Amino acid sequence: MELIENIDQITRPFKNAVITIGNFDGVHKGHQSLFQQVTEKARQLNGTSVAMTFDPHPLKALGISGPALITRKDQKFELIEKCGIDVLLRIPFNMAFAAITAHDFIETVLVNKIGMKAIIVGADYSFGKDRLGNIDLLKTEQDRLGFETIVSPWINDMTSGLERISSTRIRKIVTEGKVDQAMKYLGRHYQIRGKVIKGRERGGSQLGFPTANIKLHDELCPKVGVYAVTVETTKGNFRGVANIGYSPTFGDQMFTIEVHILDFNHDIYDTRIRVNMVKRLRDEKKFNDIHELSLQIKRDIDIAKDILEKNGHS
Repeated sequence: MELIENIDQITRPFKNAVITIGNFDGVHKGHQSLFQQVTEKARQLNGTSVAMTFDPHPLKALGISGPALITRKDQKFELIEKCGIDVLLRIPFNMAFAAITAHDFIETVLVNKIGMKAIIVGADYSFGKDRLGNIDLLKTEQDRLGFETIVSPWINDMTSGLERISSTRIRKIVTEGKVDQAMKYLGRHYQIRGKVIKGRERGGSQLGFPTANIKLHDELCPKVGVYAVTVETTKGNFRGVANIGYSPTFGDQMFTIEVHILDFNHDIYDTRIRVNMVKRLRDEKKFNDIHELSLQIKRDIDIAKDILEKNGHS
């Protein structure tokens, strides 16, 4: 997938471009369905599938406190690439871009610059200065400018059949610790990424369970507690148990993310790892002493192994 990070880098229009536009935070099943429609339409036109997204989030660029992102830009790139999109336009969102009128955005940017022949977006899509552009405007302009407007239906929660899959809903689920439910909407386990740093060095020496301490890269952190996880490292993929929280038994009130990786004895300090959150096991709890905590960790590991095996992680 080709990555373009500035409109000015486009030297000529793409061949029969089919485009979708959005933040695509999480690249959830709704987004994946949208990308599938874009790639299929591009095949029909013998054209180019294009996704346009923005960095930073438009709300943050306008000085408004935006949501905690489900996916940072590196992970978003990887996930969109897996969906088969040919070109990702990751456009800097600033005051100048926000000032482009809806009409100019359609004609100057989408049609003349990108070469749009079709646009596929959700029913509530809005764009341009003061967000005055919408589906009606696109349909008004499509004949004059020679493109097709396709409105993609929402993808609903298959469990209830009622609620639309949305980034907002996924954020709520993750912050509540319901990471097993998040998988239903993401099509994958919710993942956190970070660099392994020196911790308090008591996991192995005091508890008998060495841990990788993570400096979190992501904005969205699951609820405090203990989780069954899988871990992607430079040494391979492993199963594990993660503790997110403040280690109340030790009383220092320092927030940490610590991962005990099963059957693992490699040095991974200063490397980046990815932790896939499979299921929350329990709340964080203050134990009477280190021995009692160590026994609980042993039980957590046994429960996690069983859950992970049932989820196909043996």
